Amino acid sequence: MSDDFVEFARAAAGRLRDTAFLMCRDWHLAQDLTQMTLAKVYASWRRVRAADNPHAYARTILVRLVIDQRRRHSSRETALVVPPEQGVTYPAELRLTLLDALATLPARDRAIVVLRYWEDLSVETVADMLDVSTAVVKTQSMRSLTRLRELLGDSRLELFAEDRRQPLHPVRSHPRSGPASGVG
Repeated sequence: MSDDFVEFARAAAGRLRDTAFLMCRDWHLAQDLTQMTLAKVYASWRRVRAADNPHAYARTILVRLVIDQRRRHSSRETALVVPPEQGVTYPAELRLTLLDALATLPARDRAIVVLRYWEDLSVETVADMLDVSTAVVKTQSMRSLTRLRELLGDSRLELFAEDRRQPLHPVRSHPRSGPASGVG
């Protein structure tokens, strides 16, 4: 195995696993999908290494694997596994509520939301990855966000208000400007 692939895999694996989990809600399946993605990237490593953005290539493979997996196993039971606590900054209620709401979206819509708002990718990039038009990405983003707001209802205001009372990151005061205000 080439050293540059090993370095790439170490750098990309965590983010790919997190993205997979947000799309499939099964921690073990997310790990499997990440491994399958890295295996496919390794099989094409010469071509991938020469590409402008190997991370985008890997993310595209991952999204397609998640969607294909959902199609193949759409009638199967889905295990609802909560990811291990690793540096989580949001209250558990908020995280679980958002994950439950996200799980109600169809696989492609969930992929669009995760790629647009978790991965912070442009509309054009998401459209290319999913092989759909930019209009589909925009429309489905809008509809999916509307659906998520409906599902979260008034409780989302409580959850976000609770989150605002506690900064997401430690706040440091700058010696010249006095105490900093909380993030949120």
